[in-house]
Amino acid sequence: MRNVISSQLEIGQVDIANIVIDVTSRDDIPLILLGLQHIYTTGPLKEAVFKILQEVIPRKNKKGSDETAAVSSNKGRPGMEQWRILVLGTLRVALGADFDRIQELANEHRTLRMMLGHGTFDDKNYRLQTLRDNLKLFTPEIMDRINTEVIRSGYQLLNLESTASIQGRCDSFVLKTDVHFPTDINLLYDVMRVLFRQCVYWCQEHDLPDWRQHKHNLTEFKRQYRRIQKLRHSTSKDEKKKRAQADLICNAHQVYIDLAQKYLNRVTQSYALLISTYKVPEVLLLKMQTFLQHGDRQVDQIRRRVIEGETIPHDEKVFSLFQPHTEWISKGKAGVPVELGIRVCIVEDYHGFILHHKVMQKETDDKIAIGMVEATQAKFPAFNACSFDKGFHSKSNQSGLKEILDEVTLPKKGKLSVKDKEREYADQFKQAKKKHSAVESAINALQVHGLSQCRDHGIDGFERYTALAVLSRNIQKVGAIKRDMERQRLAKEKKKAA
Repeated sequence: MRNVISSQLEIGQVDIANIVIDVTSRDDIPLILLGLQHIYTTGPLKEAVFKILQEVIPRKNKKGSDETAAVSSNKGRPGMEQWRILVLGTLRVALGADFDRIQELANEHRTLRMMLGHGTFDDKNYRLQTLRDNLKLFTPEIMDRINTEVIRSGYQLLNLESTASIQGRCDSFVLKTDVHFPTDINLLYDVMRVLFRQCVYWCQEHDLPDWRQHKHNLTEFKRQYRRIQKLRHSTSKDEKKKRAQADLICNAHQVYIDLAQKYLNRVTQSYALLISTYKVPEVLLLKMQTFLQHGDRQVDQIRRRVIEGETIPHDEKVFSLFQPHTEWISKGKAGVPVELGIRVCIVEDYHGFILHHKVMQKETDDKIAIGMVEATQAKFPAFNACSFDKGFHSKSNQSGLKEILDEVTLPKKGKLSVKDKEREYADQFKQAKKKHSAVESAINALQVHGLSQCRDHGIDGFERYTALAVLSRNIQKVGAIKRDMERQRLAKEKKKAA
């Protein structure tokens, strides 16, 4: 059974409350550890967070049933303690680190090991796969609840009254996925790489025919792919030369898709053979089937676009085979024509805490403004004022937000009417609009501390990574408050001693 943290101190182990953290350091790790230490040493906060952490158990099991999952939480080998998962998980995202660096820190960083509950004589080391498996056990819902408790505790540190009004600002940014820039030819090459690898695997299992020269065939396909990459559209003003170069490009693409179709047919034959002759369950061939569909689509789109000159509709395009949730986003920023990822919207208060966030799949700013405010008020009922940029404007948002907020700062797009000018030129509106730009600082802080590019795969991993980054940022903010308080205390002691 998993424990949140062992209650029994061992020889050489320092109580987490007594760990001395260097407040003069300018590195990120001490701030995170100070925030985590505050969680552990603040009674009501610790009780609330640990109660939530008890829900962190493996969600999958061999049988896949919910009943078995409930039983498995009390049987078998004890898993990694939830407190350690929280410490290492927040540290990983806040540092924008991979699992290899977290493994090194967990095994060699002295202060971090004390925060994890290891004593001087505890030689326990963390294996890489252990970290990979356990740090993915958090769900966005669990982290969101912990995040709310951390923010409330942060308000208490700032001596804010529980009934004091909370003002915020809302904005969105693009969290990039870990993908290469998509073109129809490199997506088709990705398809063939995966299908060749799948067929070679099953060839070793069942001695499939036609795959003895798989290395040569893939090299031949890649050679044609590189040939297309090297071709450039003619910049000559001579129409004859332009047509000749265009014909050359068209012919190269035709050879490429013909070769791809040849190998796709071969994979299809192997797929049918595995099912009919070797009785391989279709569920084990699901990846092969999926990439066969990807291959057919890419061949069709290359033929339509290059050979037939058709424009492919945007909703038919796929921008990553391995991260299919990736979106092609153009926000019109200078020097950034396009971003590959998903929009993330945040609500930040005037003290720097991220009150709420949302992963915006296939959504735009103007569709979520009211929902963001309502979700924030569900956690913090005192939230009564919020500012937005023009991207959130719509007639329904202007009227809907006024009904649920005391103060709304939402500039209108386009030409302003006399009534709109009176509203937007008012001193209160202009002051709130000036303060709104500070949300860019919060977004930059999130991007610097892990949210520049999502390291986890799949939409579930994307949402989990985003929620953990927001939680770790707020823990780091609490750590910064604790650091400043400790620095002030040390400065007063030094002044008295002098």
